[in-house]
Amino acid sequence: MPRRVVIHAGFHKTGTTSIQQTLKLNRPLLKSVMRSVLRPGMKDLVSAARGFSGYGDALSRAKFHNRFGSFLYEQPPMRRRVLCLSAEELSGHLPGRPNVPTYRAAVDLAVDMAAGVKLVFPQAELVFFYTTRNPDDWLASAYSEHVKSSSMTMEFDEFATRFRSAADLDSIIEQVAGAVSGRVIQSRLEETLDDTFGPASRLLDICEVPQDLRDRMTRPDPANRRPDHSVMAELLKANRTIKNKTALKAVKQDILAQARKGPV
Repeated sequence: MPRRVVIHAGFHKTGTTSIQQTLKLNRPLLKSVMRSVLRPGMKDLVSAARGFSGYGDALSRAKFHNRFGSFLYEQPPMRRRVLCLSAEELSGHLPGRPNVPTYRAAVDLAVDMAAGVKLVFPQAELVFFYTTRNPDDWLASAYSEHVKSSSMTMEFDEFATRFRSAADLDSIIEQVAGAVSGRVIQSRLEETLDDTFGPASRLLDICEVPQDLRDRMTRPDPANRRPDHSVMAELLKANRTIKNKTALKAVKQDILAQARKGPV
């Protein structure tokens, strides 16, 4: 049984990729003190969480509840290590998707995860960890993600107006804290950028990773940076003019690949 279960359940566009790459890159080194499970290790679970965030019905919630319990039962013996789950989809889809105006599903999902941990690992301490971000920066980054990964065609100003309430991440965390018995810890992205491991530093603290291990850890290269305005304009134009999904995906992949290469 783990001595502590740490659930990093969001939010999108708040440094989660950096955190997960840090955990993945250093997994062999950290395995003596913690077991980390990222999105690839819980595909069915995050799929159920996304489904509930879109449908919001009892059946979708029951599917998540059952899958989370099964996931915990399937974990190997951890000999009093920390079990750390990190996937922003544990709070549902990124707001802006159809039928997902906010992170409203995150509270119910947290309640079900807390219940699952209490049932399967009753002696383990439970900690929910949420990374957040300045609302205006979050809106800009969320919009960029939608333009990159979906066929969104609206301008940023319209997106920011329509989904302004979704950027109030502090409110969701307050609701989670009022609904679960475990500790709920928040970390703002802007306050951790200068830390040794950036936004992952706070999670390493919560998982009680000792300094001698941190001294041997590798920090990943920056990833998932927001495209500049000219690239965003090209992506938005593609979304508005190319109707075939396969062709659109190929064109956007080429735009992003060229942007990564830089000017010739």
